[in-house]
Amino acid sequence: MNFRFLSALALAPVLVAAVAPGDLGLVQTHLQAVQTMTASFTQTDRLGKVLTGTLTLKKPGMIRFQYEKGVPILIVGDGKALWFLDYSVGQKQRWPIGNSPLGVLLDPSRDMTKVAHVVPGGDPRIISVEAADPKHPEYGRITLVFVRNATAPGGLMLQGWVALDAQNNRTTLRLSGQRFNAPVGDEMFRWRDPQRNSGPHK
Repeated sequence: MNFRFLSALALAPVLVAAVAPGDLGLVQTHLQAVQTMTASFTQTDRLGKVLTGTLTLKKPGMIRFQYEKGVPILIVGDGKALWFLDYSVGQKQRWPIGNSPLGVLLDPSRDMTKVAHVVPGGDPRIISVEAADPKHPEYGRITLVFVRNATAPGGLMLQGWVALDAQNNRTTLRLSGQRFNAPVGDEMFRWRDPQRNSGPHK
């Protein structure tokens, strides 16, 4: 699997995590408590190019990265697969959700201890969790960054993540305006085939 398109998604943590017993379990509790999430995102790729957009997540298996107006790319998980859609060239790529490191966000039943560990660091407010499949390094890796927040589900707020592809290309994604567990319709995760349509919309 080519992981490069996931470098269209990620976050270099400014603060790193202080490891405490049970932190990974706390992250899993948070993820299980989040059924939907919406947020604004700011994405910076390895060359410093910045894009903005809106993230919508619904479990199990659904996620949408809607980029700002004029960006002809859409990334959608429709519950069965993760799609990378490029409307500028009329191309699409498909990966099973389970093959993506984003699967730790999208599958509430997944046992994170098999694919993830807490990254040690110096700030007790921050928990950073790196997830990767050791049997498939070609899938890349993702580091999720959380801040302790008593008002958020499970006491954590997802701040964003950093994604590295198999060639160590890194992109960062930072979240703001997070909202949890509001109703989200399945129609948000439908998409037009770029081979037959001209716009990256629903």
